[in-house]
Amino acid sequence: MASDTIAAIATPPGRGGVGVIRISGPAAGTVAETLTGKPLPAPRQAVLRHFLDEQGESLDQGLLLWFPGPASFTGEDVVELQGHGGPVVLSLLLKRVLALGARQAGPGEFSQRAFVNERMDLVQAEAVADLIDAASEAAVRAANRSLSGAFSEAVSDLQEQMTHCRMWVESAIDFPEEEIDFLADGQLLALVEALEDRFRQVLAQAQEGKVLRDGIRVVLLGRPNAGKSSLLNALAGEAAAIVSDIPGTTRDLVREQILLNGMPVHVIDTAGLRTSGDRIERLGMERALQEARQADFLLEIVDATCPDQRPEIPEEIRRLPSLLLYNKVDLCDRPPPAGENALAISARTGEGLQALKDRLYDGACGGHHSGVFSARQRHLDALQRAWSHVQQGSEALRLSGAGELLAEELRLAQQALSEITGRFSADDLLGEIFSSFCIGK
Repeated sequence: MASDTIAAIATPPGRGGVGVIRISGPAAGTVAETLTGKPLPAPRQAVLRHFLDEQGESLDQGLLLWFPGPASFTGEDVVELQGHGGPVVLSLLLKRVLALGARQAGPGEFSQRAFVNERMDLVQAEAVADLIDAASEAAVRAANRSLSGAFSEAVSDLQEQMTHCRMWVESAIDFPEEEIDFLADGQLLALVEALEDRFRQVLAQAQEGKVLRDGIRVVLLGRPNAGKSSLLNALAGEAAAIVSDIPGTTRDLVREQILLNGMPVHVIDTAGLRTSGDRIERLGMERALQEARQADFLLEIVDATCPDQRPEIPEEIRRLPSLLLYNKVDLCDRPPPAGENALAISARTGEGLQALKDRLYDGACGGHHSGVFSARQRHLDALQRAWSHVQQGSEALRLSGAGELLAEELRLAQQALSEITGRFSADDLLGEIFSSFCIGK
């Protein structure tokens, strides 16, 4: 446990009916007794108290709760003061608490102490911040699943399966005199295949959870006057981009964020792709292609009145997940047919826009949230590294029966997974993670 005591306002800035100050550390109880002039109440029971200044005058009146460690959020002695939510009174109350021996807590320091004191693992601590920042019901439910330990349990399950596989391999290495060929036994291969199946499932859940948390980047590509800016405005529900009959109006990137069933979608409008002698317009097209290379999903917009005039897009960009949109179908007698990878829409009238939103949503998350947990990019990176080691070890077993290589690859995979829950996380990584939290959390 930490040797000092921290305190912070735990409610958002501004005026409110209730304001909360948290205190955590070995002196929390002493600070509360001096602040109120009365002994601590029974644990986890709210009592009404006056909060006194240095002259014994009342600064505020509110509820006090006492959580003796280790049965508290941080694992330390914790006091929570629930007073009135005015910014001045909260500031005066916090100043008094600091004068009594606490220090101002840093961002995420309460959650970091909970992690250090093993009240939660790193995934659960991050889920606290994800729950606060959640922009949709699906994201809230995913963060709650991580906070309750679903993601950690999935990682632990993978670790246990790897340990079981390593036991078989190391038995063959350590006891060769038993004349049992564990490596040729079909049970080991079955264990490895079960591990691979579970890994694919966890990866899919984590990838969908990251989409719910961070959203997807959708880039609009097309020739000038195909209706890219009109489509951006239609999706955003406002005039985010300038629309004009003059070709080449959009020279730079225009960004807008929308929500599809609660999932954040970052839509980027780009310069029209065509041959041009205008240096500024060419620079805009270069930025368009650069942005497209970083996209999660591409929308290729084509004027439905001339459907054969598609933009020139490099082959490596065309390989990204994409959808072909025939826009301006309201101007066509016979609009191009829709298909698995094509839709007929009208940004002006709204025809086909709901079908487009459904395609984007299903393409990003598959439309399923059952069992999904909140995940971050660092979680996916660690899972991908672990998955790579599992695949290499599996290949070594299948091709050459190299049990030693399988055991080593599984050991490296387990180490990568341990970074997710924080068992082997570096101090600088922990500092970076918790610095993004709210003060008071």
